[in-house]
Amino acid sequence: MKSASAVGRRLSVLDWIAIALFALGTVFVGTGLLPFSAADATVRRILPLLLFLGTVVVLAELTASAGVFDVIAVRVAGAARGSYPALFLLCVLFATINTTVLNLDTTAVLLTPVMLALALRTGIAAVPLAMTTVWLANTASLLLPVSNLTNLLAANRVGLPPVEFASRMWAVQLSSVAITMVFLWVFYWRRGVRGVDRYDPPPPHKPDDRALSWVAALACLLFITLILATRILLGYASAIAAVVVVVAFALRSRSALRFGLIPWRLLVFVVGLFLVVQTVSLHGLHTVTYALIGGSGDALGVLRAAATGTGLSNAVNNLPAYVAGEAAIPLHHRDQLLALLVGTNVGPIITPWASLATLLWFERCRAYDAVVPLRKFMLTGACLAVSGLAVTTGVLLLTG
Repeated sequence: MKSASAVGRRLSVLDWIAIALFALGTVFVGTGLLPFSAADATVRRILPLLLFLGTVVVLAELTASAGVFDVIAVRVAGAARGSYPALFLLCVLFATINTTVLNLDTTAVLLTPVMLALALRTGIAAVPLAMTTVWLANTASLLLPVSNLTNLLAANRVGLPPVEFASRMWAVQLSSVAITMVFLWVFYWRRGVRGVDRYDPPPPHKPDDRALSWVAALACLLFITLILATRILLGYASAIAAVVVVVAFALRSRSALRFGLIPWRLLVFVVGLFLVVQTVSLHGLHTVTYALIGGSGDALGVLRAAATGTGLSNAVNNLPAYVAGEAAIPLHHRDQLLALLVGTNVGPIITPWASLATLLWFERCRAYDAVVPLRKFMLTGACLAVSGLAVTTGVLLLTG
């Protein structure tokens, strides 16, 4: 009884939500509300996604243990020379480029530890740095098809090659990043919130095992290279990189390899989420989505698509939200489809489960014992989501 109660105390609200979602999905399958064949097809379809989520977290955990993120954090802090505005601009630039060129999930996994390590090394508050990562991981993912999984899902329907896609979306991306910077500064970075004028740059960091640190750094570079230079699936790229690091740790620091490296909560949540959303879709979600979006491709239809994408993303997650929204948009309504992308990229910053990047971000914050107040996270996220949606959708219409 004592051990069971201790486990219960260790589980957070998000843990209980994950368990409840998985249990609810299981009940839906067991009662026939979700046919077994449909559930089996869903699980098979998301297996590559589960592989990515599981292995990329292991890669990030072991890379952090090797001290790679501490080395990068110290260099970033030193480059800003104790100036908070300079550090703010560097972090925004770092997060924006990483999200745009790689993808938002990579930003959540690999950049969040750098930001949190930076906070530890400099003694400054972790929350502003962490929020910079999670917001820009979502709001800076509009420029290229590879920046967000929803963009990849939309590639065939949008019918724009990467260069033309970027040409259509660059102003929307710029406005999204700009409004995000404003809200980050007002809510988290300004002098009245942080309470100090400057910070002391930390001394250079030397990893305990330089060889292990180099292997982990090269594994991360391998992961990035596989994403950029090949057509390999994200899950396979992260798995290859994770295997390299695991082998290195098995040879030089076996005690760091433990079962807790596997993000079971995240995997349970994702499986449960997809089963529940599929059940809801079979019993009326598409009808509701069509009613919310409508069939008009005019300015009002564009605004409705963006708002529906944001609302559904925060209710169920942006991936199923995009799929449900896409089915309700006529084939020739390109701006309406792009507005749906805006809603499912810029909008999923209110609830912790709104995007996979946010879920991965929470896992990294948990690993560093960084406490991000959920109430403030949701309230400030709602302010940015509403304002960002208005600005970016307006820009989309003006540049159409």
